Amino acid sequence: MIPTAINGAAIAPYRVAAIQFSPTLFKHQENLQRLEALTVEAAEQGAQLIVHPEMATTGYCWGSRAEVSPFVEPVPGPTTDRFTEIAEKYDCWIVTSMPEISPATGVYYNSAVLIGPDGVEGLYRKTHSYIAEPTWAKDGDLGLPVFETPLGRIGLLICMDVTYPETARIEALLGADVICLPTNWVGDGAPAGSWISRAVENSVYIIATDRDDVERGAPFCGHACVIDPDGEVQSVLPAGDGIAFGEIDIAKARNKRFTRGAGGDILADRRPDLYHPITRNTYLWNPESFHGNYGLRPLPVGKESRIAVAQFAPVPGDIDDNLESIARLAAECDGAELIVFPALAVTGEVFDCQHASRLAETIPGPNVAVLQEIAREQEAHLAVGLIERGESGALFESVVVVGPGGLAGVARKSHLTAQDREWATPGNLGLVTIDLPLGRVGILVGYDAFFPEAVRSLAIDGADIVVCPSLSDWPPVIEAGGRSDRFVLWRERARENKIYLAVANGAVPYGGWSGIYGPDPEDYPDEEITIQGTGDGAVSWKIDTRSPDARYPTNPIRMKTALGRRQPIWYDLLQATDLEAARPDWASQHWTE
Repeated sequence: MIPTAINGAAIAPYRVAAIQFSPTLFKHQENLQRLEALTVEAAEQGAQLIVHPEMATTGYCWGSRAEVSPFVEPVPGPTTDRFTEIAEKYDCWIVTSMPEISPATGVYYNSAVLIGPDGVEGLYRKTHSYIAEPTWAKDGDLGLPVFETPLGRIGLLICMDVTYPETARIEALLGADVICLPTNWVGDGAPAGSWISRAVENSVYIIATDRDDVERGAPFCGHACVIDPDGEVQSVLPAGDGIAFGEIDIAKARNKRFTRGAGGDILADRRPDLYHPITRNTYLWNPESFHGNYGLRPLPVGKESRIAVAQFAPVPGDIDDNLESIARLAAECDGAELIVFPALAVTGEVFDCQHASRLAETIPGPNVAVLQEIAREQEAHLAVGLIERGESGALFESVVVVGPGGLAGVARKSHLTAQDREWATPGNLGLVTIDLPLGRVGILVGYDAFFPEAVRSLAIDGADIVVCPSLSDWPPVIEAGGRSDRFVLWRERARENKIYLAVANGAVPYGGWSGIYGPDPEDYPDEEITIQGTGDGAVSWKIDTRSPDARYPTNPIRMKTALGRRQPIWYDLLQATDLEAARPDWASQHWTE
């Protein structure tokens, strides 16, 4: 674990300020005066780190390079000099955002600048453009650096960047404690699920700033906030110009272990050896053509179909009772072509090798034969968790997909919790996809889906649907406000990968909230169905994986447009097994007294 100290001195908890501010186009100096006043107010109230919204000095909705050109500045420059004076006077740190010009090339960027008492300490250029930037700005070319400061390690992202889990993950791997997120957020409401996801999955603080107005028809969401490493929204300003204050405790951000549920370490439990798809930009191309290249593995034609998830609490050690529950719930899903059951649905939870060994079977085996009989009766495929005895007697937590015609696929849990390691071997089959008539199906097991790299890898491999049998009460469902009211990590996994994600979790004493989540945040809540709470039950949902025109697919499940906008040039660190050896030159800058 990284020590909570800089130059040998512990970092005490400190106050931060997320500024909400609506600038006005063409009113640069007026914007600066108003922004300076809010910054001074925050500093006078004890904030040591103060973050401005995206393009706070000028406004955001520029229509051309010519239109924004009177307001671009170099870094350092006049604007950063003004905020340096405030940082020096109040001994604080400021993150501001502005249109930047490179004096050497004349290229424009949407940039964020980290300013300390001694001046500019860090520069970040937005790497993942929203639709507005290409009218005037180039994608950032400085990577995803983390800056060493007396307040800890600070990462910077800008708005659209945070919808790509790769960005914050790289900064977390580089040691970020706090990620400052200047935004001009539109769309699915705020505090946005992607903001909370990046905090939870990396155990970092997110300071998200925003504006609350309408500019050239674009409505911004407000809700500047400070988000804790466990995803709780510490403070939020719903509307209007003003300040949301919060507190940063670096020790919390640097503790990547969790004890809830089966326990684990959210960075150490990664499996970078499995993440090689991360650096491939497959969705630059028509996916029907790409995945069908050379005729080797074309995507299934796809169809309209119904899928289901079933929620119950498997009884530890009582295979007969559990198989009866599977049969009963499968019958309740009449008409579903794919039914997902919890992890270890056949055997129930185990805690040691001896217990697991008694319940394990080779695949195919007798319990798989019973599952196949249930699948035949329902004319459906079932995804069901069990304990597999593999090569040389190794035990795996596995999921089988069985249909009327037999065994269709097997996946072994790749990411193990502390409890799993008491008996299970890490999966050695990779991240598995199988082709069924209803589409390409990726298979994850419980904890696997917590890791954004795992779900992303399956999406890059062409998955239309990802099934995830689970048996956990972590990560929790968080009351978060915003348009969705509750934060559910699985919803964000579906959105950020443009997939259907079907998660079947355990009923009480487990966390419940099984559901089927769709690809489009604009269609919430019409793009998902959940079992709200921890009771037994099943729900089904109609999905569509067809491409009406294979020459140019329009179904978001197939076209996965957002994946084509990824910037894998910066992602090498995600698949590196030796982080120090792979550390890029742009990774960090070090503060010195």
